[in-house]
Amino acid sequence: MIPTSDYHLHTHNSSDSTASMESMIESALSKGLTDICFTDHLDLDYPHYDDLPKDAFLLDTKAYHKEISFYREKYKDRIHIGYGVEVGMQTHIAKENSDFVKAEPFDFVIASIHLINRKDPYYPDFWDGVEPAKMLKDYFELTLENLKVFNDYDVLGHLDYLTRYVPDGDNSYYSYQSYNKEIDAILLHIIKNNKGLDLNSKPIFKGATDPNPHRDVLKRYKELGGKIITLGSDAHKPEGVAGSFDVLKEIALSCGFDEYCTFEKRAPIFHKL
Repeated sequence: MIPTSDYHLHTHNSSDSTASMESMIESALSKGLTDICFTDHLDLDYPHYDDLPKDAFLLDTKAYHKEISFYREKYKDRIHIGYGVEVGMQTHIAKENSDFVKAEPFDFVIASIHLINRKDPYYPDFWDGVEPAKMLKDYFELTLENLKVFNDYDVLGHLDYLTRYVPDGDNSYYSYQSYNKEIDAILLHIIKNNKGLDLNSKPIFKGATDPNPHRDVLKRYKELGGKIITLGSDAHKPEGVAGSFDVLKEIALSCGFDEYCTFEKRAPIFHKL
């Protein structure tokens, strides 16, 4: 049986999705989920790309909260719906991100890195002249720098996210052992601050063997005393909801976890895997 909570979902409120909120809810119900949280993007000071609208990833919280409230009422007897957000971290906007989070009654906040040197690794030109192994080291160091100045979050989103977009999918250079110093520093920081990890199934759903973070990173998090994990598909379309959650569950169990978390009013609630 798959876990029944998906805590990383995107809708048309994110510039990289066209999915209606109701279609995501209906997909969740069809897969037996009882608890979901929408975590649409807020990425302040995101650079302009021609395939995205102007001011992409500026979340209209008034419309977003109104829509979630509507569907919470409509589906109140069938599924629990959380009010969440995925905040894109950059050190120079840490205060603005904190002010944004504090101004809204969020249940759950994911903190993620989507930009490096104000460029998105999703786009191929990011990688021009770049050595992936060196860039990943820089990425981990940047993640820790951001976490040190931004604390208004509940879990760190898709640690080792950068590996999704390496040209030609070549991740042969990447392992926990190769970056253990940088990764351990991140893990120890979030544990010290009572934060958790977003265990993200999207890479598996897309054909990879490991989630974000890699199972070796998840195992190390457990060894260091980490307890809080949320399960998320990072779905931007209905068919991706709870994608590969059967595999995700087995990976979590194999890394020593027997519980995962949902959140309500920013407080973790533990559930058996």
